[in-house]
Amino acid sequence: MAISISEFIAQSNRGLGQSILGPDYMAKQTYHTVDGTGTNVFTATYGRKVWTALNNQTRVFNALPRNVWGNTVGWRLRTDRGDARSRPVTETGSIPTVDVSNIEVVSSLPRIVSTTFGASVKSVFTAGLEGGIGDVLAVESEAAQKDHLKELNQELTAAGAYLVSAGSTTSFTVPASVANNFKIGDAVSMSDTGTGQDRTSGSAISAVNTTSGAVTVASGTAFADGDVAYIYSRAGFTSLDDIVSEDAQDTGGGTSETRAYDLTISDRDAGEWNAAASIQTNAGVSRDLSLNLLDTGIQKIRENGGEPKLIVMGHDQYFKLERLLNSQQRYTGQEDYQVGVGSEKTFPGTRTGLVLATYQGIPILPDADTPKSVSTADAVLGSNIYILDTDYLEIAIAQPTQYIENRDYFAANALVVRGLLYTMGELRAHRFDVHAKIGDLSA
Repeated sequence: MAISISEFIAQSNRGLGQSILGPDYMAKQTYHTVDGTGTNVFTATYGRKVWTALNNQTRVFNALPRNVWGNTVGWRLRTDRGDARSRPVTETGSIPTVDVSNIEVVSSLPRIVSTTFGASVKSVFTAGLEGGIGDVLAVESEAAQKDHLKELNQELTAAGAYLVSAGSTTSFTVPASVANNFKIGDAVSMSDTGTGQDRTSGSAISAVNTTSGAVTVASGTAFADGDVAYIYSRAGFTSLDDIVSEDAQDTGGGTSETRAYDLTISDRDAGEWNAAASIQTNAGVSRDLSLNLLDTGIQKIRENGGEPKLIVMGHDQYFKLERLLNSQQRYTGQEDYQVGVGSEKTFPGTRTGLVLATYQGIPILPDADTPKSVSTADAVLGSNIYILDTDYLEIAIAQPTQYIENRDYFAANALVVRGLLYTMGELRAHRFDVHAKIGDLSA
């Protein structure tokens, strides 16, 4: 006579209970021993699923438009209308003097970002045995793909300058939590708070310690407490912070002259064609976010002929802005909606602003990688806010992400399988004066 599954299991359990070995012997346990010394009869296993305990979000990378590189190594910008080429003319008056537009050039070459992974031949074999994680190469390849995109996102959101807490001729130190804004291969310059002078060349970074905050550079002018280290050139992608910059901008109470592309030092004065529409800082002193700060940034962009399409901020400022707007709402009904930005979407919001999705119709995108400011006392403050006109921003891709695998044991001089992911491209900004930044905000 057929029996049900539950009956079959019940009978099986009864059979185990009658075993002279005890009811739990067949279960995989770790406390059974064979010699009294604690040696396990069975090895504890954990399954093959590997869960990530890392933040792998890449929201800015996903939101910015991506285009094919094209047959170009730069672009031109028209920065004035010519002198008196347009004016009223009386019936017998002379026509305006002929003048030409001022054309500025920007040079931009593709950058390469790479991610590696590998596994020994022995680990590939043993990972498939009982208790292993299965195909270790597949696991590492999946992890490397996430890490690769995360690196691209962090390069796009990297800060361009920080106040130095200590230094020498070969290194400088910043708070550990912001050290990853500097990358190996980047070149940095220094603004000397003692003399008010800036270095006119960059020192290459050879090492970054994200535990201590120490950044090792090529031997040169000595860094000291209170100086400002800022980006002279990037080895990887140019960041939004590099683009939304200007000469002598306030950085922790000091000044910096972050470069982008081939723009030379001391030619990005506020109000110029290659400077940000608005940079609002507070001399390294923390202050709360206000709607006036946001409105000023939006206003300056519109005065320059742009139209903000995206607001990027950290989660700390996102909730501050939500609390600012909640007190001003008149709740006439709620309607959940989201706004698409590239391949990303804002958090669900309501048109009353109870949970933010937009501000003045501009989508808000919180990104955990948004850089933070540092105070004059070397304390890490809240995240910055960037107001962007994405019509003039794009990620230009020269070569899409490539995967290369190598099993040449002789070349490696080891029994290992190695993998490489690399992407060739660059962040392009076809205009600089249609973006704004707000810094020195409280966390």
